[in-house]
Amino acid sequence: MRMFHHLLFLIASFSLLTTAVSAQVIDIGDAVRQGEGRLGIAVDSTDAALAKLARRAFALHGGYTVTTAAKSAYTFQIERASGSSVTLTIGSGQPAQEQLRRVVPGRDLQNATLRACDLAVEATLHVKGFFAGKLVFIGKQRGVSEVYTSDLLFNRVRPLTADRALATGPNWSPDGTKLLYTTYYKTGFPDIYMIDLQSGRKIPVATYKGTNSGGEYSPNGRSIAMSLTSAGNAEIFVTESIDKKPRRLTTNKSLETSPTWSPDGRRLAFTSDARGKPQIYEMSANGGPMRRIPTNVSSYCSEPTWNPIKENLIAFTAAVSGGFQIALYDFKTRSSQILTTVSQSAVEPTWMNDGRHLVFTQRQNGRMRLMLLDTETKKVSSLHVPDFGDASSASFAY
Repeated sequence: MRMFHHLLFLIASFSLLTTAVSAQVIDIGDAVRQGEGRLGIAVDSTDAALAKLARRAFALHGGYTVTTAAKSAYTFQIERASGSSVTLTIGSGQPAQEQLRRVVPGRDLQNATLRACDLAVEATLHVKGFFAGKLVFIGKQRGVSEVYTSDLLFNRVRPLTADRALATGPNWSPDGTKLLYTTYYKTGFPDIYMIDLQSGRKIPVATYKGTNSGGEYSPNGRSIAMSLTSAGNAEIFVTESIDKKPRRLTTNKSLETSPTWSPDGRRLAFTSDARGKPQIYEMSANGGPMRRIPTNVSSYCSEPTWNPIKENLIAFTAAVSGGFQIALYDFKTRSSQILTTVSQSAVEPTWMNDGRHLVFTQRQNGRMRLMLLDTETKKVSSLHVPDFGDASSASFAY
């Protein structure tokens, strides 16, 4: 019987496919008004390694153009301070006049530098920075897939599992201390496990008969949404504790997968093929009727991810021109737009903490690579070199 559910999982998968750096608000004036494009900045340091790291970080952000001091609106000077701290100085004008100076601590110099870059983003663009955040993803090295964690720049990558078993869909807890993932470890069938990074323990969350997948923490970290086939077909369930039996929210003959929480934790969006082909639906996190979200951009829409800052936005994967691209639905305008035009396919979007950038997986020529997308400027950047191997299914935490 479980082999049947395993086959169902494969069919469904194919078909459905912060710690703040400052307690006070930093405001040194409007840097860029809507529609004015990228902000020119100069980044400097007497430490060549710190300067290189900071420039690489800002080059990823679609809101900036890294240029010379003569052509910049702001200059960001980052210097070593005592211990694992750096001093950030922001200047503006020609010649540059100091607008802000701050000592920024970190776990080490790299972390302090990236936190200083995040502080500069907050001061000049008035949105959260994401450079000092971390990723969890599925990495494939020498034919073996495991769960990995990494900083955003892929300078420090380490495996979290050594299961030598198929794993999918890792998702951070809001505080970044735990993660959920689906693994074929032990049973050979898909089960949801939790990894506690502080203890290193792997704890089973859902090991029911059939397929257990799509585990995602609620914004407050107290509940977990998931897709289970224990009732016969894939349905959405929610549990308030890994020790309690999950509550069933959907009861349909269709397949419901890939749940994602609204920022306030009151609603869930998910993928359902209730109309024959996958589309995005929503419902109350307490249950009730499900309603199709009128994306109306493709006959195949899946893998929704709710914006953590702007509750009117949901990113998702849409079938476009024989491949897949990342799309965005806006509840305010009740309309969608295609965000990416990458070669072959863009899938598996996940939001960064600023509500502006997404990480997604590009599938090209049989390889998988994690990419960063600025949803405002449409800038796409690779997060790692192809030599790293395949990387996919990312989740981000700050």
